[in-house]
Amino acid sequence: MNNQKPNIRDATVSDLENFVKTANQPSFRKSQIDQWLWQKNIDSFAQMTNLPSELRTQLQQHFELRNIQIHQYQISADKTIKFAFKLPDRHLIESVLIPTENRVTVCISSQVGCSLDCRFCATAKMKRIRNLYWWEIYQQVQFLQSKSFHYFQTPVTNVVFMGMGEPLMNFNNVISSLGLMTSTDGLNMSPGRFTVSTSGIPKLICRLADENTGVNLAVSLHSANQDIRKEIMPFSEKFPLVQLLDSLVYWYRKTNVKITFEYLVLKNVNDTMEDIYQLVDFCKKVPCKVNFIEYNPIEGDRFQEADWNIVEQYQKILLKHNIHSTIRRSRGGDIDAACGQLANKMGVTL
Repeated sequence: MNNQKPNIRDATVSDLENFVKTANQPSFRKSQIDQWLWQKNIDSFAQMTNLPSELRTQLQQHFELRNIQIHQYQISADKTIKFAFKLPDRHLIESVLIPTENRVTVCISSQVGCSLDCRFCATAKMKRIRNLYWWEIYQQVQFLQSKSFHYFQTPVTNVVFMGMGEPLMNFNNVISSLGLMTSTDGLNMSPGRFTVSTSGIPKLICRLADENTGVNLAVSLHSANQDIRKEIMPFSEKFPLVQLLDSLVYWYRKTNVKITFEYLVLKNVNDTMEDIYQLVDFCKKVPCKVNFIEYNPIEGDRFQEADWNIVEQYQKILLKHNIHSTIRRSRGGDIDAACGQLANKMGVTL
């Protein structure tokens, strides 16, 4: 028989309301409990100091309080900090705190491992063990908010679902975490500060559009040629570009939010003039911008970054066709914290 107590972080609103009522406590105690859980990030019921000791004892008897924990960290020469979090079942995930001149961005994970097989990504070489629970996603941001204040004396300004895993393959938990992160009961962050990055799963992009969350969407494109994209991202054979484009048109029609295309330019893969004009044609079909990202080598990968003049050529021709693009410089490459490098290889133990 399993006598394990329920995790209070999984308790529904009605669960907690009923618990407070059964404990013969006034209804406002439920809000106080929520504040301790979601705004103050405690790790024991004893820390709920504005609750009567009797109620704290009842909470302890009825619930477990499970948390993710910071397990290790590394600090890059550019001040990027990578954290390994240990989950309650002892699996590890990684998140990254990225300071720049005008903002602090956190890159968070949504799965232990990854469901997909993008060949340029170290996480994709890991087995997908499980999806993260919504509160495990939420707690990454909650912890990194406090670390941002500690290291940089400023709050987190942006959150990107670009860490380990494919966010849309953990749809319900991602949506639930966003709901609390943007709520006054949680982190009270603007939805526009969040970006969900996907490798491009058409049905789930449409589903995200229907949720009307107000978040931004980034799509790992890397080629507007189906055969080349399949070479870079084999899973995309199941999700042809024509289907992806239909879902992106639907996204924009529903949300009026431009799509960002993430784009690696790889030597002898997608670095020809034909590749450039195929991207131009694709971009003309839906309001978008293009982020060129630096290729970060991973062990066992055959890819090489294209010559820089090719990226400049891409940008020049996109601009000629009124398509905005930027170059996103990698951060934290010296500690394997850059895009595509998260694979649970860490250093300093806390």
